[in-house]
Amino acid sequence: MKIDRLIQKATQAYNNSYAPYSNFHVGAAVLDENGNIYDGCNVENAAYPSGSCAEQQAIGSMVANGGRIIRHILITGVSNQPITPCGACRQRIREFADKETLIHIHDQKRGLIKTYTIDELLPDSFGPDNL
Repeated sequence: MKIDRLIQKATQAYNNSYAPYSNFHVGAAVLDENGNIYDGCNVENAAYPSGSCAEQQAIGSMVANGGRIIRHILITGVSNQPITPCGACRQRIREFADKETLIHIHDQKRGLIKTYTIDELLPDSFGPDNL
């Protein structure tokens, strides 16, 4: 597993995030089925609903470059609580996850906090196999 590389890429994205309103910076990195890593950061907007999450950016980059399966995704930031994906991002991860997909929660100050499977993060989820 390339966890150290995921931490490095997510941290680079975290450092480049654009969060002038909340000052809550988040970075993410995705490892796809081909061994490629894609990163993303949160990007806020003065019109709040128009912002985007780090996970959304990383997954979009993966898809734009031909990846279709998330093997690992790592989310990082700084908080007293684990920075788990929001509901919409859990569903985005689910779209490209399989039973082996691992979701790693990392903190810039405390290190790796927890690792989830998609079923732990989003139990009884709706996905492509439901259609």
